[in-house]
Amino acid sequence: MNFPLFPDQPTALCQNRMQVYSVTQETPDVRTLSLINHDVYPYRPGQFALVNIGQSGDIQRAYTLSSTPGQSRFIQLTVRRIEGGAGSEWLNEQVKPGDYLWLSDAQGEFTCDTEQPLLLLAAGCGVTPVMSITRDVLAHHPAQSVQVFYSVRSPQDIIFASEWQQLAARYPQLNLTLLAENGALPGQIAGRLSQDLLQSRVPDIKTRRVMICGPAPYMQLAGDWAKELGVTAGNIVKEQFQATETVVSADQQLTLTRLMPLQNYRVPVGTTLLAAMEQHSLPVTAACRAGVCGSCKTRILSGDYQTTSRMTLTDEEVAQGYVLACSCQLQGDVTLA
Repeated sequence: MNFPLFPDQPTALCQNRMQVYSVTQETPDVRTLSLINHDVYPYRPGQFALVNIGQSGDIQRAYTLSSTPGQSRFIQLTVRRIEGGAGSEWLNEQVKPGDYLWLSDAQGEFTCDTEQPLLLLAAGCGVTPVMSITRDVLAHHPAQSVQVFYSVRSPQDIIFASEWQQLAARYPQLNLTLLAENGALPGQIAGRLSQDLLQSRVPDIKTRRVMICGPAPYMQLAGDWAKELGVTAGNIVKEQFQATETVVSADQQLTLTRLMPLQNYRVPVGTTLLAAMEQHSLPVTAACRAGVCGSCKTRILSGDYQTTSRMTLTDEEVAQGYVLACSCQLQGDVTLA
């Protein structure tokens, strides 16, 4: 009789087994899991990993590696609990020290590869890759200016609060601005980020690489403001962990055809291919669900559709009809391979 090596098993996407060493409560709804990895795990500041949720391995979700290679004792994931979130609820409520997690190799392009001055804009949990990048730059590039604007709802929601203050006190090259919508404390700005604030506090914004992470509306606004203040499109980088919102027509239907075995399904016009496949229990793997990780790659033979992301897809794959199902909006009848 063959027994499994572990009670939990790796999956095709997640092959790296790590043990939870400790759990740190960052805010009332955010905690950091510090993981011990017994093998080499290469990653770059700002990257993310897919995580198997539960022991079955049927569900994966993407989370930023909030630690910094060479600077942090552990591999770390910092996760906000979201009501009804399969991954965040499990990681926040059930996972404890001593448990094991399976992670994918590190992925993502929200990384810093320049020595030009940085402007890092973060809101909420979008601070996780920003902190990873900030630690790395401060440790290795003492001449590189780093300006950080971090927006939260209240001072109690500041993630890595004490570490931010320690870094700001230790490194003169770091200019930290904390913004709180409610109950701002001395030294913090009351309210939200604005174009006027960026213009007044970052007079050299045109020379900076602007990196933005946070809710989709925040990233859209911040990117637009940066462009209006003279930052070129090539110097604006956004982390995308949320699917683009789409308009779905309940009245108009299209036909989704699967060739093997031959079956037809009716789905609303405007729905994503991922939603259509999950609605009809068609096999598909979806982790980040935001057009980033590439796990939901699917081939379309013909049809009317639009895509909002092609990350991880090669030009050859796109030419062959491959799409990311989570970022593919169906506009008319579609046939899958």
